[in-house]
Amino acid sequence: MEEESYECPYCGEAVTALLDLSGGDQHYIEDCPVCCRPITFILQIHGDEWMLEVRSENE
Repeated sequence: MEEESYECPYCGEAVTALLDLSGGDQHYIEDCPVCCRPITFILQIHGDEWMLEVRSENE
């Protein structure tokens, strides 16, 4: 598990996500814990490196 901070694309609050890197590439939607709007998470894993992209639902 890996912890990553990100900024909500709606309200701009700094939030922390707990990421499970063992599942490979992932694409999922989770509500912001502050403003409750849906955020799209795109997690890409390449060997030991990974990247998290956070978008609003309409991007």
